[in-house]
Amino acid sequence: LCDTSILDRMTGALCDAVTGQSGGTEALRSLERANVFIVPLDDSREWYRYHHLFADVLRSRLLAHGPERTAALHVRASEWYQAHGFGEDAVQHALEAGDYPRAARLIEASVPAVRKSRQDGPLLRSLARLPEDTIRRMPVLSVFFGWSLIVAGEIDEVEPWLQNAERLLAGAGAGGDGTPAHDSADGVELRTLPVTIELYRASLAQARGDVAAVTTHAQRALDAAASDDYLGQGGASGMLGLAAAARGDLEEGVRAFAAAGSSLHRAGNLADALSTTLVVADMLVPLGRLREVQRRYEEALTLARVEVGGEPPTSDLHSGLALVLRELDDRDGAREHLDASEALGERVFSNEHRFRWFIAAAGVSRSEGRLDEALDLLATAEQFYRAGFFPDVTPIAAQKARIWLAQGRLAEARAWAEARALRVADELTYLHEYEHLTLARLLIAEGDAQEALGLLGRVLDAAEAGHRTGSAIEARMLHALANEALGETALALDPLALALAASEPEGYVRLFVDEGEPMRRLLRAAAAASIHTAYSSRLSRAFGETPPAETTGPVGLVSDRELQVLRLLASELSGPDIARELYVSLNTLRTHTKHIFDKLEVNNRAAAVRRAKSIGLI
Repeated sequence: LCDTSILDRMTGALCDAVTGQSGGTEALRSLERANVFIVPLDDSREWYRYHHLFADVLRSRLLAHGPERTAALHVRASEWYQAHGFGEDAVQHALEAGDYPRAARLIEASVPAVRKSRQDGPLLRSLARLPEDTIRRMPVLSVFFGWSLIVAGEIDEVEPWLQNAERLLAGAGAGGDGTPAHDSADGVELRTLPVTIELYRASLAQARGDVAAVTTHAQRALDAAASDDYLGQGGASGMLGLAAAARGDLEEGVRAFAAAGSSLHRAGNLADALSTTLVVADMLVPLGRLREVQRRYEEALTLARVEVGGEPPTSDLHSGLALVLRELDDRDGAREHLDASEALGERVFSNEHRFRWFIAAAGVSRSEGRLDEALDLLATAEQFYRAGFFPDVTPIAAQKARIWLAQGRLAEARAWAEARALRVADELTYLHEYEHLTLARLLIAEGDAQEALGLLGRVLDAAEAGHRTGSAIEARMLHALANEALGETALALDPLALALAASEPEGYVRLFVDEGEPMRRLLRAAAAASIHTAYSSRLSRAFGETPPAETTGPVGLVSDRELQVLRLLASELSGPDIARELYVSLNTLRTHTKHIFDKLEVNNRAAAVRRAKSIGLI
């Protein structure tokens, strides 16, 4: 009993391995029959644990035998877990035994699987428990300890660990027994380590905003990658894509990340391949291709469901899709995907993208008028955000400034602009485009609309030169608001008409509605002037207004999400198939269907489809 008290969970064979005895399975079952402080963990009565208080008593008695016995028991447990494929448990018992070389070797052996699954939390926690001297003797662990520092945001501490790994690879370090310190490492990991080192240096350059250095290190990684090193090729292509995006060449960035995703998929790193969708989406949004963003997210979710099954690592994808649905003003859909993301649990969030859930949730809260809640969510997002992975083109601080402006808190927004040293005469780059568009909003709110017009003209020229249609739409919309603020409503309608023309095919809604009362007035004027009447009416509905009678249609009878459901109800798909197509639960689909039936005054699917067709809904 004392010997097995070191185990958080027990099975007969494990107990035999730890105690050096036999009959563990029968002993556990006898204890259960006698009701002696033991709890079964599964229906087949294979795994058990001791009652927590009883385990504490046993462990206290075990201490009387000295730490050497306890350590030996942990080593036996570690060996059993390793032999039976329980790597994380094997590491934990090696750490409890104080056998750091063994723990280090086990952690190192887990690196390839972690790189594929992206379930890196246990590895990071285990690395943190190793003495630094142990890590310094192993090149693979040195590099991944450097990576853990990037994850923690301690980018200035990373380079010495990368250099240490390079010295070990060159043969400068050896283990205490005189053998090379890296003999135990996985051969593939050792062979590809120079590529990994260059990729992490590219990440460090990314965190520092040194685009030229990102390109240099990423190209070195690509040149060093072997023809069958698809993981290295994918990482290097991705970093080159980020460098292209940072220069404002988003089309090249999208192409590079498509190549990265293909390489990562070939490497078997589906989680990494799926995560490229997030970065591509970040590039497609300023390009103004919202529908493509939505399609890519949905295709990635389908791919994950088909190729992985179970609970694939799609939390980040759900968060990204929620954000684009929020822009399309599909709040039901956005909420559903936020809930789906959260339901999958933190274990399937990646470290570098965890903050995105809070960004998306903040956006939905803002759409629903809960601005203080949105600010709180953005504050939490800041805690999870780590520099070093991707260009920070929509800084969270700037997102907060936009909400302060919506609340009329100009002092806070001005303090943000001063802290960022933003000026109208700044040299314009894509990396700061979002901030300069935010600055234009601040100037309009402060009564400096004329100055804002000068800035917006330059932003528009830069956006059009870079084929960033989304940024151009936003600049034109703000141009219209600046003219409206100057009392020049007639002048405002020209840039507004151009913005509406470009945004209508993509379905932008919140971009306009989030601007509040001034945009509401402009849309009324646009409707009166017969400018994109149907689209203006849709935006008016998003403000909560009832459009003029001649512009209303049957589409306004149901929400956008309900219209999606209606179209699928008219197909041959079954209810469960429709739910899968929409990435919602069957209960959620039933709720949508009930609302549709109520609005169409029908009581079955066939009648709903007939009614919808008769009034022109579908």
